[in-house]
Amino acid sequence: MITVVRGMRDIHGAEMALWHRVEDVMRRLAQAYGYEEFRTPIVEHTELFKRGVGEETDIVGKEMYTFEDRGGDSLTLRPEMTAPIVRAAIEHNLVRHQPTTRLWYMGPLFRYERPQKGRYRQFHQFGAECLGSPHPEADVEIIMLAAETLRELGIPNVKLEINSLGTSESRAAYRQALVDYLTAHRESLSADSQRRLETNPLRVLDSKDDADKRIVANAPLLQDHLDEVSRTHFNTVQVLLQTAGIPFTVNPVLVRGLDYYCHTVFEFTSTDLGSQNTVCGGGRYDPLFTMIGGGDVPAVGFSIGMERLIILLEQAGGPGTPTPPDIYLCAMGDEARIPAQLLALRLRREGWSVVTDVLRRSGKAQLKDANRFNVRYTLILGDEELASGTIAVKNMADGQQTSVAVTDVASHLQRS
Repeated sequence: MITVVRGMRDIHGAEMALWHRVEDVMRRLAQAYGYEEFRTPIVEHTELFKRGVGEETDIVGKEMYTFEDRGGDSLTLRPEMTAPIVRAAIEHNLVRHQPTTRLWYMGPLFRYERPQKGRYRQFHQFGAECLGSPHPEADVEIIMLAAETLRELGIPNVKLEINSLGTSESRAAYRQALVDYLTAHRESLSADSQRRLETNPLRVLDSKDDADKRIVANAPLLQDHLDEVSRTHFNTVQVLLQTAGIPFTVNPVLVRGLDYYCHTVFEFTSTDLGSQNTVCGGGRYDPLFTMIGGGDVPAVGFSIGMERLIILLEQAGGPGTPTPPDIYLCAMGDEARIPAQLLALRLRREGWSVVTDVLRRSGKAQLKDANRFNVRYTLILGDEELASGTIAVKNMADGQQTSVAVTDVASHLQRS
């Protein structure tokens, strides 16, 4: 038997109802904030992620699904969405046409990681990007949209953590101080952190290794190396969040995992997810447009891991409930089959969801099936109804059955 690929999964049944609910809330709130949907291809040129995400990151170095196509191009299944959005914004001159460009997206991404709860090799994200504004107001708008999404979905036990990575000049000064400190403790660091010390030392701050955490606890703080521009920006973000009534904690070792971040970074975490506790993350990524070749364009955004949201919703309230069809239309006998299909088509065109039997089962089996679907109405069309131009309409809530002219069935259902 051929099974689903390891680290990937099928979504169906009651869980699908939760996905629909989550997607509907995300779509509605993004539009309420003035964001427009944007869709990029699942496959991008590998060079986009090498330049935009960073060749020394785990994503590019270890986790990407990369292949050479028949034309000899190196292509990659997208492992994240920000670089593709920026590539598209540059390619289509979006910021030139609209100085503040607000975009949202939803779709699958791919990383070759060790599968575990809430982390799959194919996963889905919802996110939003505000392009063109360098100001703290854009940072807070993005955080507010993320917070409102989690609030409206009813995600429990969520905490917002924020930090500032400052300007490139601030980070350069801090980087040297951090390297000097970590080098003195090099032999006590994990193998991953020893490697990161050479390639991306700020990532050591994000290590989950217990020994690394003890070393990081006494490391220099980035906040102590922020310049005046960075301090002013971060202070304004905090004031705006407080004014908006959004509680937060400043986490001085929060750095996020990608090379393009600057100034504000943030994460929403949940104590209900165990070690993989990040539900949403984002921040400001002003350098990314320049890294990809699009000039100096400030930008800020976030992404939400949808699988982790589904886990939290299932833990909080159980699986979702699929929306049942409105009508089950039973064809009693050979002569009724084609008229039943034609009537079902007419009702669907008028906005009703209708299920019909396509297995040529007995009337008794069809009525049993109608109960299983939990429909609102069962319509019964047999020889007697065909002869009289009527149809039997059974209200499944109270069991009342009425004979109605076939031509009037839609209006009768609307009145019921």
